[in-house]
Amino acid sequence: MVRNREKVSMRWILLLCISNFVLGMLFINRIWPSPELSNQIILRQRQEQELKLISEEHTLKQKPVQDMDIEGELYNTHEAIQSLDKAISTLQMGQNATQSAQEIAGLGSSLYISSSASRKGLTRKKAFVVIGINTAFSSRKRRDSVRETWMPQGESLQQLEREKGIVIRFMIGHSVTSNSILDRAIDSEESHHNDFLRLDHIEGYHELSAKTKIFFSTAVAKWDAEFYVKVDDDVHVNLGMLVATLARHRLKPRVYIGCMKSGPVLAQKNVKYHEPEYWKFGEEGNRYFLHATGQIYAISRELATYIEVNQPILHKYANEDVSLGAWFIGLEVEHINERNMCCGTPPDCEQKAETGNACIASFDWSCSGICKSVEKIKNVHARCGEGDGAVWSALFLVGNEADE
Repeated sequence: MVRNREKVSMRWILLLCISNFVLGMLFINRIWPSPELSNQIILRQRQEQELKLISEEHTLKQKPVQDMDIEGELYNTHEAIQSLDKAISTLQMGQNATQSAQEIAGLGSSLYISSSASRKGLTRKKAFVVIGINTAFSSRKRRDSVRETWMPQGESLQQLEREKGIVIRFMIGHSVTSNSILDRAIDSEESHHNDFLRLDHIEGYHELSAKTKIFFSTAVAKWDAEFYVKVDDDVHVNLGMLVATLARHRLKPRVYIGCMKSGPVLAQKNVKYHEPEYWKFGEEGNRYFLHATGQIYAISRELATYIEVNQPILHKYANEDVSLGAWFIGLEVEHINERNMCCGTPPDCEQKAETGNACIASFDWSCSGICKSVEKIKNVHARCGEGDGAVWSALFLVGNEADE
């Protein structure tokens, strides 16, 4: 009888210890400051329980088995340790989940704070659309040809911004050398026309993806617009058709508007539009996901803000239009395939204009813009233009008026 009482006592003592340990873990988990220390203590306690089990099993093997209580006790002990393992795993997973959530929250907070800090003390102007015309240091003649055709100048440009909420700027960065002759030339041009948006970006053909990110981030920080548009300086645009088309989509929160395409991923080196990271898109010969062609596209406020907030972690591919499409591929975004944004030059755009369906934008696919645009854009404007008064007659509300 004494021996049986000792066995019963040992079993209950062991189960009591395990129960106290699990309860202690649930309580201590709330106050332990160090996950590493917690894991060490959990491991040590588990080892102690296993040592007790091994010691008991060794003792039982030396004694004759006289009844089924010993086997039952051993089974119960194994069950208790398995329950302990499950409890430990649950606690550890809870700690890891909490730590991961804190890290993610910290990242999100830092990105949000950096975004807000960039706007601190800056009053953003309300606008309907901000149009950034991508240009380069060597493109002075292209800029002048745009000014002479579809882009208003001087007081008309300012009036368009004040009365219609349509902001148009040539966007350009700076040269590698600070205050170089290239930068001074842009400064001089800006003092005369007042139609530039200067970006914190080093100009270069292979840096277009970076320039796109910086343009949207800069534009969002400066203007609170409903849409943001990027267009090249060798493309003809009918502003009235552009704003009328955007207005049809203004109630949609996340829209990406342009001529959608899915071109081949070019793995061959030394060819135009070569993609060094072609291997990310699968087997050789694959095509890109659907994205807007780079000559002109528009995105809504939420998407431009998304770019601004997440700019440091948005990956840049070799081609700027592919990069933009990649940034939206995992988001709830509506892709608007607007074919009026990629009309050809005459006779294509002219025929459409004659039917009362003027194009939003016209260019030559073979040149990724109007071929020899400085010489030809005036002809395109004369034959395919909607008329200078079209943009002024476009009906839509801007800023606070649209919210009422």
